[in-house]
Amino acid sequence: MEDLYQIGTIGFIKAIKRFDTSFDVKLSTYAVPYILGEIKRFIRDDGTVKVSRGIKELAVKIRELQTNYLRETGQEITILEVAKKLKISKEEVAVALDSLNPVVSIYEDTYSNDEGSISIIDKIKNDVDEAEQISNRISIRGIINSLNDRDKQIIMLRYYKNNTQSQVAKILGISQVQVSRIEKKILEHMKLKMA
Repeated sequence: MEDLYQIGTIGFIKAIKRFDTSFDVKLSTYAVPYILGEIKRFIRDDGTVKVSRGIKELAVKIRELQTNYLRETGQEITILEVAKKLKISKEEVAVALDSLNPVVSIYEDTYSNDEGSISIIDKIKNDVDEAEQISNRISIRGIINSLNDRDKQIIMLRYYKNNTQSQVAKILGISQVQVSRIEKKILEHMKLKMA
C-alpha cells in the first residue's frame, strides 16, 4: 500500500506540474488520470524482468485462444496453430507465453535437508573466472582486429578454423615454413600486447 501511495503521489505531482488554470477544470479532475496512469504503469511494470505491454497483451490473447480452443475441441492448440490464427511467427508466440512464466531466482533454494540447502547458483558454479575469460576474449579480439589482413587470416585459419600449417600454406600460396615463421611472430606480438 505504501508503494502505491508513493506512486500515486508521483502522479499527482506530475499533474500539478502540467496543470493549467485555463483548462477550466478542477485540479482533482485533471489529476485523477495522471495518478491512475502512474499506478497502472507501476503494477504493469513492477517485476524482476520487464516485459513490454505489447508482449503482455499478446500473451493474454494467446491464453484466451487456448482456452476457447480447448473448450470447443477438447484438445490443446499447438504453437503453430496459434501462430497461424493470430498471423504471427511461432517465435513470437513462444516469447509471449514465456513472459507469463514466473521468474525464478538463481539464489532460490531448490533442495534442502538437515545439513543445509542447495540453490540453483550452487549447481552452476565453477572454478572458472568468467569475468577474466570475457576480458581476455575482448582483448584478443582487439589485437586480432589490429593485425594486417594476411596475419589476421593466418590466425583465423589456424585457431578458429583449426587448419594445419600446411593447409594454411596452400590457401595462402606460401610454404608451410613461412606460415610457421609468420605465426610465431604474430603470437609473440600478441603476447606482448596482452602483457
